[in-house]
Amino acid sequence: MEQTLLIYNTLKRQKEAFKPLHAPHVGMYVCGPTVYGDAHLGHARPAITFDILYRYLTHLGYKVRYVRNITDVGHLEHDADEGEDKIAKKARLEQLEPMEVVQHYLNRYHKAMEALNVLPPSIEPHASGHIMEQIALVQEILDNGYAYESRGSVYFDVAKYNQDHHYGKLSGRNLDDVLNTTRELDGQDEKRNPADFALWKCAQPEHIMRWPSPWSDGFPGWHCECTAMGRKYLGNHFDIHGGGMDLVFPHHECEIAQSVASQGDDMVRYWMHNNMITINGQKMGKSYNNFINLSEFFAGSHPLLEQAYSPMTIRFFILQAHYRSTVDFGNEALQASEKGLARLMEAVGNLDRLQPATTSTIDVKQLRQKCYEAMNDDLNTPIVISHLFDACRIVNTVLDKKATLTAEDLDELKSLFHTFLFDILGLKEEKGDGDGRREEAFGKVVDMLLEQRMKAKAAKDWATSDLIRDQLTALGFEIKDTKDGFSWKLNV
Repeated sequence: MEQTLLIYNTLKRQKEAFKPLHAPHVGMYVCGPTVYGDAHLGHARPAITFDILYRYLTHLGYKVRYVRNITDVGHLEHDADEGEDKIAKKARLEQLEPMEVVQHYLNRYHKAMEALNVLPPSIEPHASGHIMEQIALVQEILDNGYAYESRGSVYFDVAKYNQDHHYGKLSGRNLDDVLNTTRELDGQDEKRNPADFALWKCAQPEHIMRWPSPWSDGFPGWHCECTAMGRKYLGNHFDIHGGGMDLVFPHHECEIAQSVASQGDDMVRYWMHNNMITINGQKMGKSYNNFINLSEFFAGSHPLLEQAYSPMTIRFFILQAHYRSTVDFGNEALQASEKGLARLMEAVGNLDRLQPATTSTIDVKQLRQKCYEAMNDDLNTPIVISHLFDACRIVNTVLDKKATLTAEDLDELKSLFHTFLFDILGLKEEKGDGDGRREEAFGKVVDMLLEQRMKAKAAKDWATSDLIRDQLTALGFEIKDTKDGFSWKLNV
């Protein structure tokens, strides 16, 4: 933990040195998916972003409790206290129990995350499993005078809260801005103010998902779950709360208001938000009907896709942009990512083919510090990747016999790739249906053929030499003759 990590705090609108409340322990909460459909590229970005943070904090020696929730109740269609519950609607349309819908898509979400090499969180609580905690939260807010009951529902009194605190400090809005942008929806006559948000909703007779409460048989408002579960598993005060930038308002703004209204102060020290994945400049999302499921990327089965893209290509594509920058979907960009990742993995493989020398003609030791500097600058993964490409060029230069490295420096390069490419960036080699032994045997066969070609050349048997080269080239191999022998790679 000698490294000083700077992270951008949305609340302060600046980078700040990360200083955990109870070092070496770190509490981190990240908003997870509402599981009523398959995960798409937009879901992959926060999962990968906060996986990088989780990996890096762990690498620095912190003991991280990472909580990522599953929303399985209370998220209404309009995100503004009206419409049908998204999961209940899916269950009604498919004639299933709501928890069947949840389990089906949760299983598929986990499978997609595993394919992307996203580490599982320490705790993955479900909103439906924490109804009592949410009822207790609502009661505290009522008792403190910042909520009111109306027709069996309970609403947060935004105007009353704003008299004592600042509603809008995370998103930079004032209450007038909120009022001017709040839509009038059916049923909002229950509210004193259009900006008020539901803490508890009285369930209509046809509503499947309902629980008893002091106010009505109903269900919690969408914003309650994260405040209640964050407090349960991380305490009244914890270090990091993360999620997509689209959650800053209203979701995270409401979370802050709930925590202050219930316990008197903010629960969270650092708020972190990743930017959006876009298609033609518009946010990718189910509500925009412009999303591409991760399974469609892996299979190449969507009309907008020119080919299939592997999970590691998707991960690399996302990491090539800083997490606070937008990423616009495009086949050309994905294909460039595929080729770039292949170059890095090829360099890792070629390291084992390099012979150590007595001296090094290239300095490799500064690369590690440069990678740390980039990671410590608000997780700047594109810069880390650029330094790994520098390492890749060093490997290729030594392979071409234009430079030398000592055994110590070769070990340093291997360690660099292992630490940053695999452990921190979370990339891995994709072997397809084979395994490492198969790949190793495949390489040895190619080496054996090229050694036979060298013997043919030495014997001036040009016909055999050319035949081996031409047939390997036809199969997609790129053969290079060097002053000490040969090098090869498979162009895929």
